[in-house]
Amino acid sequence: MQQPEAAEAVAEVLEELTPEQWSVIRAAIAAQDAGALKTALEPVHPADIADLLEQLDPEQRATFLRLYAAEFEGEILSEIDESIRDEVIDVLPPEVLAEAVRELDSDDLVDILEDLEHPARDFILDSLETEDREAVQSAMSWPENSAGRLMQVETVTAPAQWNVGEMIDYLRAAEWLPDQFYHVILVDPDGRPSGYVTLGRMLASRRDVLLQDITEESFRTVRASEDEEEVAHLFNKYHLISMPVVDEAEQLVGVITIDDAMNVLDEEHEEDILRLAGVSEESSLSDRIWDTTRGRFVWLFVNLLTAILASYVISLFQDEINALVALAVLMPIVASMGGNAGTQSMTVAVRALATRELTGKNARRVLWREVVVGTLNGAAFGIVMSLVVAFWFGVPMLAVVIAIAMMLTLAAAAFAGIVLPLALDRMGVDPALASGPFVTTVTDVVGFFAFLGLAALIVL
Repeated sequence: MQQPEAAEAVAEVLEELTPEQWSVIRAAIAAQDAGALKTALEPVHPADIADLLEQLDPEQRATFLRLYAAEFEGEILSEIDESIRDEVIDVLPPEVLAEAVRELDSDDLVDILEDLEHPARDFILDSLETEDREAVQSAMSWPENSAGRLMQVETVTAPAQWNVGEMIDYLRAAEWLPDQFYHVILVDPDGRPSGYVTLGRMLASRRDVLLQDITEESFRTVRASEDEEEVAHLFNKYHLISMPVVDEAEQLVGVITIDDAMNVLDEEHEEDILRLAGVSEESSLSDRIWDTTRGRFVWLFVNLLTAILASYVISLFQDEINALVALAVLMPIVASMGGNAGTQSMTVAVRALATRELTGKNARRVLWREVVVGTLNGAAFGIVMSLVVAFWFGVPMLAVVIAIAMMLTLAAAAFAGIVLPLALDRMGVDPALASGPFVTTVTDVVGFFAFLGLAALIVL
């Protein structure tokens, strides 16, 4: 059985599981006790079971899936990280997999299928009812990362001329409805959406009230070919709960719900964080060592080239450094402060670009603000460092040099942190991916030139 300390550490990752539950689960897997495992997981949400699967090693995972196969739900499959989803599908008995996927809405099925290889994809498609299979295939015909791939084709619609009573009677008599829906979409005879009504407002209205009289002002549609990032931006900007999706003829083909839009935002934020560090967005704790090494190599190599450039700048001042060793001692301070200031401005810029807050219309104002902030901080820390240097080395002019260099470096760092992401974005290059090495290079080169150059002119 797992030690209590280890169980507690894992339970911190699996927030909904206590250390005691985790220990019982691990013991059930080790004893291959399907009954005990079922009992331990009975109150656990499918998303937490998916998290649990990600924490197990491959051998334990295979044992878990064999023991828990009879209870396995489609929602677990949709919540599992993509890095191990193929492995889980390969291990699950075919009949269990077929039953699990039948429980899912079309948007969840598309999300699973688009990352699978053809044999597994074909098996899942063949497991579906004809109507469901055609709906999924239709959704997958849209481009990757489009609204068409994000939508669910299951919608609840009504003629615009219906009243509340007719709609309620229709819903009560319906043999099947989506597991989750928030609006009734009003459509014309040609299938074009004209508005939608929230369930709450409909239930609060009299039966004789026309649906078209209680539609929401937030109603808007999106083309199925629209990029999913734009869709998520619209959800966030207009506080939407769901949004109808239309084809080129403006006919309703599906609906996107808020959970899918928020997933896109989460994925985009995660990608930006990883790319800022030069790490592939496909990276996962479950990746193999070689794949992880290869994925990080490229940007480490770029960093190496930029570091060589910064070192070359230093080499231009070898005589000055030999003449005054204090320069070598103080250089890292200037470079470090510049790098941190550049990272701050760059992070602000990348985030603002991702959320559409930074545009061509306000770029000058944002740039001016950041440069002024960088200059003021540079002046403040320059004064601090001048006092430290004067006391430490007893060279008054060196104190003046580092004060000026600190101010120039932080101002340049702020400038580069805004301008470079903007320029990369204009060129169609993801600023989150490429900004880091270039901003660091600019701050290092400017910092070294300013500090060593001023020292050569004023001190030596």
